[in-house]
Amino acid sequence: MRREKLRVTLPVVIALGSNLGDRDTTLREAIAEIGRLDGVWVDEVSSFYETDALKPEGVDLDAPAYINAVILVRSALTPHDLLSALQSIEKAHDRVRLERWGDRTLDLDIVTFGSLVQHDDILTLPHPRAFERAFVLAPWYEIEPRAEIPGRGPIAALLKATYESPRLHARWSS
Repeated sequence: MRREKLRVTLPVVIALGSNLGDRDTTLREAIAEIGRLDGVWVDEVSSFYETDALKPEGVDLDAPAYINAVILVRSALTPHDLLSALQSIEKAHDRVRLERWGDRTLDLDIVTFGSLVQHDDILTLPHPRAFERAFVLAPWYEIEPRAEIPGRGPIAALLKATYESPRLHARWSS
C-alpha cells in the first residue's frame, strides 16, 4: 500500500490580467498552467471582466483594455515559491517588464495568501493595491463575496469604494 505524504495547504487568491494578444486564451491557458503546478489546486474561477488600462497617471483609454479574473487556489508552496512559479508562467507567455504598469500579455498577482501579512524586497502580502482595484475586487466578490483582505476589511465594502466599473466580458466555463 502506497502512502501519500499529507500536504498542508493555505487558501490563496490570485488575480490575472491581460491586455495584449489573445487575452481570453492567455488567461484560460494560465489558469490551466496554475492548476498543473505541483502543490497547487484551483478551486474557483471568476468570470472574465474587461477594464480600461490603468497607468501610474490614471486610466489610459488609448491603451488596449484588460481582461481580468480572479482564481481561488489552495497552495502547499511557500509564498515565494508560488510567486516564482507564477512569474515563470508569465515569462512563458512573453511577459515583458519594461515599465511600471505597462501593457502586458499576462499579469499574475498573489492578492492574499491565507491571512499572511508580510513585506520584503520580493513580495508584499496582501497585495498592496488590491484593496482599491475593482478589477480585482469585482471578480473576487463574484466567487467569494464574504472575503476580506487582512488589514483592509471586507471586499464588498472595498469594492463599493472604488471608482472603476469592470464590465462583464465572459462567464467562466472549464
